[in-house]
Amino acid sequence: MTGGFAVRPSAGRTRGPVRTAPAPVRAYLRGLLARARVHPVAYAVVLTLAAGLLALAGPGTGTAGAVSVCQGRPARTVSFATGELRLYRTRHYACALVLAKRPGAPRPMKVTLQPRGGRAAVVSGRSGRQAGPVTVHALNRCVRATASVSGRSAATGWILC
Repeated sequence: MTGGFAVRPSAGRTRGPVRTAPAPVRAYLRGLLARARVHPVAYAVVLTLAAGLLALAGPGTGTAGAVSVCQGRPARTVSFATGELRLYRTRHYACALVLAKRPGAPRPMKVTLQPRGGRAAVVSGRSGRQAGPVTVHALNRCVRATASVSGRSAATGWILC
């Protein structure tokens, strides 16, 4: 064996080199297995506890709700017949998106966000789930937002002042 590679002939055919673990790793693994054979009950208890902790603290733990595509903290939510307009705010920016109440087939959606004294930013199209996000610079400014899903709409006045 040279350089961590071993060549194993098999029934007259030659295959490429087979990679084996380096000697220190093999020694460490042998030691783990030897300790497991000496204390099989302790080994079984540790494995059971580890499996239990992984089951309890699986990937679904956490206090946050659904992850949003907008940065910042939720500032306002406006519900209407066919969807929901969500507004988020950071110190410098405001962000809006509209979610369909019943996701499914693509339908016309539109979300508009306008800072006071500025031009409205619009995202529209056909989507089955959401329209947006749309973000505007709104440092020390009020904003107003409108959203529509399948012809039904909602609007806010000047908010987040």
